[in-house]
Amino acid sequence: MSEIHHECGVAAIYHFQRETPSPLCVEQGPGEISRLMPRMLQDIQNRGQLAAGVTSFNPHRQQLIDTHKDIGSVSEVFRLSHGGKSESLMQEYAGQAAIGHVRYATCGQEDRSYAQPFERHHLEKHKWFSFAFNGQLANYSQLRDRILSGNDHHLTRETDTEIIMHEISRELSGDNRPSLFAVMQNISRRFDGAYSLVFLNARGELMLARDPLGIKPLCYATDDSLFAAASESVALLNIGFAPEQIKSLPPGHVITIVENEIQLKKYSTTDSSAHCFFEWIYFANVASSMDGRSVYLSRTELGNELAELEKKDGSVPIDEDTIVVPVPDTSKAAADAMAYQLGIPSREGLIRNRYAGRTFIEGGADRKKKASTKYTPLREVLNGKRVFLVEDSIVRSTTMRVLLNRIRDFGGAREIHVRVACPPIIAPCFYGIDMSTMSELFAPKFHNGGPLTIEAQAKMASDLGADSLRYLPVESIARATGFTADQLCQACITGSYPTEWGQQLYQIAQSNDGNGGQRTYEAIGDTIRT
Repeated sequence: MSEIHHECGVAAIYHFQRETPSPLCVEQGPGEISRLMPRMLQDIQNRGQLAAGVTSFNPHRQQLIDTHKDIGSVSEVFRLSHGGKSESLMQEYAGQAAIGHVRYATCGQEDRSYAQPFERHHLEKHKWFSFAFNGQLANYSQLRDRILSGNDHHLTRETDTEIIMHEISRELSGDNRPSLFAVMQNISRRFDGAYSLVFLNARGELMLARDPLGIKPLCYATDDSLFAAASESVALLNIGFAPEQIKSLPPGHVITIVENEIQLKKYSTTDSSAHCFFEWIYFANVASSMDGRSVYLSRTELGNELAELEKKDGSVPIDEDTIVVPVPDTSKAAADAMAYQLGIPSREGLIRNRYAGRTFIEGGADRKKKASTKYTPLREVLNGKRVFLVEDSIVRSTTMRVLLNRIRDFGGAREIHVRVACPPIIAPCFYGIDMSTMSELFAPKFHNGGPLTIEAQAKMASDLGADSLRYLPVESIARATGFTADQLCQACITGSYPTEWGQQLYQIAQSNDGNGGQRTYEAIGDTIRT
């Protein structure tokens, strides 16, 4: 579904000082291992297309750590289509260690100053650092107000990234020389929310950490000479690591590389997890595996769940004129599995124009216009057919309405039965997904908190312009992903949040419903202070 987007993805790479370089090392040598970063970021480009950046460490450079970042895709920011310009950037920012980031904003503006990594200069090497993170601090307003409570501090941006930078700086202030582990342990006590963080300082020390509940994913791999990490396993697989070398960082754990030695330690006392289920439903690359669960196989199981519901209901005839059509691209695995179980074809009835732009950045009429140019119905496939249209989720419904009209008017479909490989989205996300208000969500006005009824789904179908509509039940998510329900964050489909501030924001969002689409983050300041 093109209407919801993750805010970002992170990556890190570090070549140890060893006698023998890693077999995965670039031909320029360990001192330029940073050359692998654009490739890694391209493999997680699905997590953010607004901006990209990298910070590298080079002890032989006057700028011990140096940052390049800008608005645009990875290819645009690193000039990958221009050989000479790209090579010039690779040489300028060459280093034996690097961290990187791709961004789509859920808070903050769309300009270069909000792009990550964020670098903080300082005369002392251990206080000169750069970092990037994937996630959202639910208690952003509390942390912001505390920082600004006196007259000695000022925030230049409306983003929790700057808050994290201040909190790290606080730990390093004065004569303090805490270990990186202690820094992470201390700042995590003040954070409520989701984060996977990568950090690099001017001493060449690297740190990565995952939030105590593991809401956001973070994978890593190492051989004798090379260490790498990324939001998704596919980025590590594609630079040459074997699948058995790739692991997920456990929730509440930190990895540090100091003085050429790597350590993995638990910094949090929390023993539970709350992995964001949407990673397996929509966000992650289908080739990735996270926390021991394959994204592709999870989506396949969702399709099997859809097929079972269809068999039990039997209200839609299954014959030679019935086909399954996925909404590209993330619905394909579920659609193929559903079609296989029902014994009917899965056909590409919609072709995605990959150069149409990013509909999620636009609003109102612009979003509708972009959605109408993003997918082209194939009349040769759809004409006269009874279509099961499989979608991974429906959030705002803008894209779905456009698709239904185009499939019927331009594709010539006889019937369109929408099947959603996810339960209804009934609550906002405060952990890093671009949906933070009740009013922008489609389902809540039909779903009053009780069990999802046949009547409610019929009303939804009528409102969208579909012949029928069916969602998966909440219980299907745990079955498909292989986790138990209490190991997942399912807040957006249950209204039950895994952190205190998440639940508090939800209550504010409910009271703020209908307030002109104002984001909860924009409304919370006055609410908390009154």
